[in-house]
Amino acid sequence: MKILVINGPNINMLGIRETSYYGQTTYEELCDQLLIFGKSRDISIEVLQSNHEGDLIDWLQEAYFKKYDGVVINPGGYTHTSIAIRDAVLAISPIPVVEVHISNIEKRETFRTISYLEGAVKHRIYGHGIAGYFEAIDYLKNIKLEN
Repeated sequence: MKILVINGPNINMLGIRETSYYGQTTYEELCDQLLIFGKSRDISIEVLQSNHEGDLIDWLQEAYFKKYDGVVINPGGYTHTSIAIRDAVLAISPIPVVEVHISNIEKRETFRTISYLEGAVKHRIYGHGIAGYFEAIDYLKNIKLEN
């Protein structure tokens, strides 16, 4: 099984930015933990991050052509603004996509409660810290096993 983990803007600043929301774990530590977690479950994981919307769209499309079994995406601020990312998720709809947010977007500023990905993704996890990534990977593994 292979899973692509896509991170959007400012996720590379984990451990530095707003630690009250995002915790102390750095982006590099998160990447390392994801790779170790995947290996422990016999899952190949690729982790990518960009501050540019087009990169996220390109990677979603590549997930289809490279035949990934699932995608975990934390689109960062693009969650609340990008119809183009939603369209890319819908375009690859045979591949299950899980939306992850480290903070609880439902308990933050009003604009953060809007997710353009809602309804396009297979599942959403938010407010579980970085553990949400691991939950998303397990979710994707479980639905793969069910099919």
